[in-house]
Amino acid sequence: MNEGHDDEDDPAERKMRFLFQLRSRGVTDPRVLAAMERIDRGLFVRGQFADRAYEDTPLPIPCGQTISQPSVVGLMTQSLNPGPRDTVLEIGTGSGYQAAVLSGLCRRVYTVDRHRRLVTEAEAIFRHLGLHNITAQVADGSRGLHDQAPFDRILVTAAAEDPPGPLLAQLKIGGIMVVPVGQSDAVQTLIRVTRTETGYDYDELRQVRFVPLVEGLGPT
Repeated sequence: MNEGHDDEDDPAERKMRFLFQLRSRGVTDPRVLAAMERIDRGLFVRGQFADRAYEDTPLPIPCGQTISQPSVVGLMTQSLNPGPRDTVLEIGTGSGYQAAVLSGLCRRVYTVDRHRRLVTEAEAIFRHLGLHNITAQVADGSRGLHDQAPFDRILVTAAAEDPPGPLLAQLKIGGIMVVPVGQSDAVQTLIRVTRTETGYDYDELRQVRFVPLVEGLGPT
Protein backbone atom coordinates (compact mmCIF):
# COMPACT_ATOMS: atom_id res chain seq x y z
CA MET A 1 0.00 0.00 0.00
CA ASN A 2 1.18 3.54 -0.79
CA GLU A 3 -0.26 5.65 1.99
CA GLY A 4 -0.20 9.36 1.15
CA HIS A 5 0.16 8.68 -2.59
CA ASP A 6 -3.08 10.51 -3.36
CA ASP A 7 -1.84 13.60 -1.49
CA GLU A 8 1.38 13.63 -3.49
CA ASP A 9 -0.58 13.52 -6.75
CA ASP A 10 -3.04 16.21 -5.69
CA PRO A 11 -2.20 19.40 -7.64
CA ALA A 12 -3.31 21.75 -4.84
CA GLU A 13 -1.22 19.87 -2.27
CA ARG A 14 1.77 19.78 -4.62
CA LYS A 15 1.51 23.52 -5.31
CA MET A 16 1.30 24.29 -1.60
CA ARG A 17 4.46 22.27 -0.90
CA PHE A 18 6.21 23.91 -3.85
CA LEU A 19 5.46 27.43 -2.57
CA PHE A 20 6.45 26.45 0.97
CA GLN A 21 9.84 25.32 -0.36
CA LEU A 22 10.32 28.68 -2.04
CA ARG A 23 9.41 30.68 1.06
CA SER A 24 11.62 28.56 3.31
CA ARG A 25 14.61 29.35 1.05
CA GLY A 26 14.10 33.11 1.10
CA VAL A 27 11.73 33.81 -1.77
CA THR A 28 9.36 36.22 -0.01
CA ASP A 29 8.30 38.77 -2.66
CA PRO A 30 4.53 38.25 -3.12
CA ARG A 31 4.69 39.15 -6.82
CA VAL A 32 7.44 36.61 -7.48
CA LEU A 33 5.63 33.89 -5.53
CA ALA A 34 2.41 34.59 -7.44
CA ALA A 35 4.25 34.45 -10.78
CA MET A 36 5.86 31.13 -9.87
CA GLU A 37 2.53 29.77 -8.68
CA ARG A 38 1.02 30.55 -12.11
CA ILE A 39 3.77 28.82 -14.12
CA ASP A 40 3.79 25.01 -13.87
CA ARG A 41 7.43 23.87 -13.78
CA GLY A 42 6.25 20.42 -14.81
CA LEU A 43 5.68 21.69 -18.37
CA PHE A 44 9.40 22.44 -18.68
CA VAL A 45 10.80 19.12 -17.40
CA ARG A 46 10.41 16.10 -19.64
CA GLY A 47 11.56 12.51 -19.94
CA GLN A 48 13.05 10.57 -17.06
CA PHE A 49 13.20 13.62 -14.75
CA ALA A 50 9.54 14.65 -15.17
CA ASP A 51 8.54 13.16 -11.80
CA ARG A 52 11.08 15.43 -10.07
CA ALA A 53 9.79 18.68 -11.57
CA TYR A 54 8.50 20.01 -8.23
CA GLU A 55 11.64 19.29 -6.23
CA ASP A 56 13.91 22.20 -5.36
CA THR A 57 16.76 20.91 -7.46
CA PRO A 58 18.36 21.66 -10.84
CA LEU A 59 17.64 19.04 -13.49
CA PRO A 60 19.23 18.14 -16.84
CA ILE A 61 17.62 19.33 -20.07
CA PRO A 62 18.77 18.78 -23.68
CA CYS A 63 21.99 20.25 -25.15
CA GLY A 64 23.94 19.63 -21.94
CA GLN A 65 22.08 22.39 -20.10
CA THR A 66 20.01 22.48 -16.89
CA ILE A 67 16.79 23.94 -15.58
CA SER A 68 17.70 25.87 -12.43
CA GLN A 69 16.28 24.88 -9.07
CA PRO A 70 13.06 26.79 -8.34
CA SER A 71 14.41 28.60 -5.28
CA VAL A 72 17.32 30.00 -7.33
CA VAL A 73 14.88 31.12 -10.05
CA GLY A 74 12.84 32.84 -7.35
CA LEU A 75 15.80 34.48 -5.64
CA MET A 76 17.27 35.72 -8.94
CA THR A 77 13.89 37.12 -10.00
CA GLN A 78 13.42 38.75 -6.61
CA SER A 79 16.88 40.34 -6.83
CA LEU A 80 16.17 41.57 -10.35
CA ASN A 81 13.00 43.30 -9.07
CA PRO A 82 11.32 43.71 -12.48
CA GLY A 83 8.53 46.26 -12.73
CA PRO A 84 5.33 45.97 -14.80
CA ARG A 85 6.59 48.47 -17.40
CA ASP A 86 10.10 47.01 -17.70
CA THR A 87 11.72 45.38 -20.70
CA VAL A 88 13.89 42.45 -19.60
CA LEU A 89 16.66 40.61 -21.44
CA GLU A 90 17.35 37.04 -20.38
CA ILE A 91 20.59 35.40 -21.46
CA GLY A 92 20.18 31.62 -21.60
CA THR A 93 16.63 30.56 -22.45
CA GLY A 94 17.27 26.96 -21.49
CA SER A 95 13.96 25.25 -20.77
CA GLY A 96 12.09 28.58 -20.93
CA TYR A 97 10.97 28.37 -17.30
CA GLN A 98 12.73 31.53 -16.09
CA ALA A 99 11.42 33.57 -19.04
CA ALA A 100 7.89 32.32 -18.38
CA VAL A 101 8.11 33.44 -14.75
CA LEU A 102 9.46 36.85 -15.81
CA SER A 103 6.67 37.30 -18.36
CA GLY A 104 4.13 37.78 -15.58
CA LEU A 105 6.18 40.51 -13.91
CA CYS A 106 7.19 42.86 -16.73
CA ARG A 107 6.04 44.36 -20.01
CA ARG A 108 8.28 42.36 -22.36
CA VAL A 109 10.89 39.62 -22.13
CA TYR A 110 13.58 39.06 -24.74
CA THR A 111 15.31 35.73 -24.23
CA VAL A 112 18.22 34.31 -26.21
CA ASP A 113 20.04 30.99 -26.32
CA ARG A 114 22.84 29.62 -28.46
CA HIS A 115 20.99 26.30 -28.95
CA ARG A 116 18.25 26.36 -31.59
CA ARG A 117 16.55 23.25 -30.18
CA LEU A 118 16.07 24.88 -26.77
CA VAL A 119 14.64 28.06 -28.29
CA THR A 120 12.22 26.08 -30.49
CA GLU A 121 10.98 23.91 -27.61
CA ALA A 122 10.62 26.90 -25.27
CA GLU A 123 8.65 28.84 -27.88
CA ALA A 124 6.20 25.95 -28.17
CA ILE A 125 5.56 26.08 -24.41
CA PHE A 126 5.17 29.88 -24.48
CA ARG A 127 2.51 29.52 -27.20
CA HIS A 128 0.76 26.76 -25.23
CA LEU A 129 0.62 29.04 -22.18
CA GLY A 130 -0.43 32.10 -24.18
CA LEU A 131 2.64 34.09 -23.10
CA HIS A 132 2.65 36.61 -25.92
CA ASN A 133 5.07 39.10 -24.35
CA ILE A 134 8.12 36.81 -24.77
CA THR A 135 10.39 37.06 -27.81
CA ALA A 136 12.84 34.16 -28.03
CA GLN A 137 15.65 33.89 -30.53
CA VAL A 138 18.89 32.07 -31.28
CA ALA A 139 21.80 34.40 -30.57
CA ASP A 140 25.19 34.69 -28.88
CA GLY A 141 24.10 35.70 -25.40
CA SER A 142 27.50 37.13 -24.48
CA ARG A 143 26.79 39.94 -26.96
CA GLY A 144 23.23 40.64 -25.78
CA LEU A 145 20.70 42.14 -28.18
CA HIS A 146 22.08 45.45 -29.37
CA ASP A 147 19.09 46.25 -31.61
CA GLN A 148 16.63 46.05 -28.69
CA ALA A 149 18.81 47.80 -26.10
CA PRO A 150 18.82 49.47 -23.68
CA PHE A 151 17.08 47.21 -21.16
CA ASP A 152 15.59 47.95 -17.75
CA ARG A 153 16.70 44.58 -16.46
CA ILE A 154 19.11 41.86 -17.64
CA LEU A 155 19.18 38.36 -16.17
CA VAL A 156 22.05 36.01 -17.04
CA THR A 157 21.50 32.31 -16.35
CA ALA A 158 25.04 31.18 -17.19
CA ALA A 159 28.27 31.99 -15.39
CA ALA A 160 30.83 34.46 -16.78
CA GLU A 161 34.28 35.18 -15.36
CA ASP A 162 33.23 38.83 -15.16
CA PRO A 163 29.97 40.65 -16.00
CA PRO A 164 30.15 40.81 -19.83
CA GLY A 165 30.96 44.30 -21.12
CA PRO A 166 28.40 44.24 -23.98
CA LEU A 167 25.63 43.41 -21.48
CA LEU A 168 26.67 46.16 -19.07
CA ALA A 169 26.57 48.60 -21.97
CA GLN A 170 23.00 47.53 -22.84
CA LEU A 171 21.67 48.31 -19.36
CA LYS A 172 19.73 51.54 -18.84
CA ILE A 173 20.80 54.09 -16.26
CA GLY A 174 19.12 52.85 -13.09
CA GLY A 175 18.83 49.36 -14.58
CA ILE A 176 19.75 46.13 -12.81
CA MET A 177 21.59 43.04 -14.03
CA VAL A 178 21.78 39.79 -12.07
CA VAL A 179 24.59 37.49 -13.19
CA PRO A 180 26.55 34.55 -11.75
CA VAL A 181 30.29 35.30 -11.83
CA GLY A 182 33.19 32.92 -11.39
CA GLN A 183 35.17 30.08 -12.94
CA SER A 184 32.98 27.44 -14.56
CA ASP A 185 34.53 24.58 -12.53
CA ALA A 186 34.08 26.27 -9.15
CA VAL A 187 31.32 27.72 -7.03
CA GLN A 188 30.25 31.06 -8.40
CA THR A 189 28.87 34.20 -6.79
CA LEU A 190 25.57 35.70 -7.84
CA ILE A 191 26.11 39.43 -8.43
CA ARG A 192 23.59 42.27 -8.74
CA VAL A 193 24.88 45.14 -10.87
CA THR A 194 23.09 48.51 -10.80
CA ARG A 195 24.00 51.04 -13.47
CA THR A 196 24.32 54.57 -12.12
CA GLU A 197 24.96 57.93 -13.76
CA THR A 198 28.65 57.54 -13.01
CA GLY A 199 29.28 53.79 -13.37
CA TYR A 200 28.17 50.50 -11.84
CA ASP A 201 27.46 49.36 -8.27
CA TYR A 202 28.03 45.70 -7.41
CA ASP A 203 26.36 43.64 -4.68
CA GLU A 204 27.24 40.02 -3.89
CA LEU A 205 24.09 37.98 -3.22
CA ARG A 206 24.93 34.31 -2.66
CA GLN A 207 26.94 31.33 -3.85
CA VAL A 208 25.53 29.46 -6.86
CA ARG A 209 26.56 27.02 -9.57
CA PHE A 210 25.58 27.53 -13.22
CA VAL A 211 26.72 26.22 -16.57
CA PRO A 212 29.32 28.51 -18.19
CA LEU A 213 28.42 31.36 -20.52
CA VAL A 214 29.79 30.30 -23.91
CA GLU A 215 30.39 32.65 -26.80
CA GLY A 216 29.07 31.86 -30.28
CA LEU A 217 26.15 29.69 -31.40
CA GLY A 218 25.63 26.03 -30.54
CA PRO A 219 25.61 23.20 -33.08
CA THR A 220 22.44 23.15 -35.20
